[in-house]
Amino acid sequence: FFSASIHQLRSSKNMDAASSAKVIEELKKENEELKKKLAQYEPAKPAAAPQAQGPPPAPPAVDYYIMPVATHEKIVTAAYKKRGFDDIEAGHAAKVATNASWHGIKTHNALKALHLDDHMGSGATGGQGCVAQAQIVKLPTPFKAVEKWDCNKKLGQAVAVEAMQRCMELADEYGVGVVSVDNAFHYLWGGGYVMEAAKKGYIAYTCCPAALTEVIPFGGKAATLGTNPHSWGFPTQDAIGYPIVIDWATSVTAMGRVQVLKREGKMLPPGCAVDKDGKMTTDPNEVKALLCFGDHKGYGLALIDELYAAFTGGSLPTLRNRWGEAGGGEKQTCTFYFQCIKPEALACNFALGRDANANVKAVLADVLGHGNESCMLPGTIEANGGKLSEKYGGLLFTGKEIDEFVKEAESCSIPLDRTTLEKKALKLKFDYTEVA
Repeated sequence: FFSASIHQLRSSKNMDAASSAKVIEELKKENEELKKKLAQYEPAKPAAAPQAQGPPPAPPAVDYYIMPVATHEKIVTAAYKKRGFDDIEAGHAAKVATNASWHGIKTHNALKALHLDDHMGSGATGGQGCVAQAQIVKLPTPFKAVEKWDCNKKLGQAVAVEAMQRCMELADEYGVGVVSVDNAFHYLWGGGYVMEAAKKGYIAYTCCPAALTEVIPFGGKAATLGTNPHSWGFPTQDAIGYPIVIDWATSVTAMGRVQVLKREGKMLPPGCAVDKDGKMTTDPNEVKALLCFGDHKGYGLALIDELYAAFTGGSLPTLRNRWGEAGGGEKQTCTFYFQCIKPEALACNFALGRDANANVKAVLADVLGHGNESCMLPGTIEANGGKLSEKYGGLLFTGKEIDEFVKEAESCSIPLDRTTLEKKALKLKFDYTEVA
């Protein structure tokens, strides 16, 4: 068509040379635009044959300090008691932090918890986001398997431990138990709560909107969503030896990961975050906002947390934990949703006379068969982290993490000398398995 048009113009006797040249240039531009549009409909070229590759390079050795659990819990308990929390609250906070570090979770460990409390919790300026020794008020409800709690800004870890325990008790009686929590402070690692319930034989779930809105909705410009995690735990110990734990932020990476990389002097992978000008960045020091994982899919999953919160009593996301910025009576606290199910409450009929556990084992074997044997189940990394902690008899921290613990210990008049801690140079793969 383009060639024919050019030929017709050049043959025309009704157009001078200058006009003809101008139209030809316009046609050329239109032709290039048309080529670009048509290119997206062209069949993909066959992929080049994969080149033979050797084994991936071994991870570098990193020095880890091994902190005894008792030492860790003494420091964390003292840090919370110094802030005015009672023995039960401080004890829950210490146990939750230990559980996270024991399973290799660095994004939501004690350092993260204390940082949150300093900046948005009991130490927040402009208003207290977390109130030490606050009391839970159980609100009336006609639904026997559901409880509704107003937590009056109580420490999130203490609320979460008690709420999940109550869900299990309700599930024992009704097959399913739900606790809806309003007006609390951030509970840290959701995966830990569902993991512990799964170890006791329950199918467990929790979600919460994150402390701050730091994620841009798919197609948007402003951060109006939290990193909004979802956490599921399944009692699969009989099938694979540990519970499956599906636990993730709905952003490409958690803000806790950004903080870890900043502390350790490392860079983010591309495609996770933007800077103050809205440009992609891999520098954790320049991160202004995060992106949803999976585009519209992560956006939808993040929105689920905000909708649970909206139905529970949570208010405008962009005001959450931003003390001193709200007006007109808007609430600024977090909400949680907890649920436990007794597997027996779901069981119907299984093929070939299998019971529930045998059926789960058969299903997982099928998923990981057919050439998928190298795939990893969710919860494997946490299980491997636990094995590593058990092998070395304590919690593994980097030198920079120990620096922070030393500061916290000193503020509580607890001596902590890193030279007294055992140090190991370990080569760890991303799944927390060791390389000799």
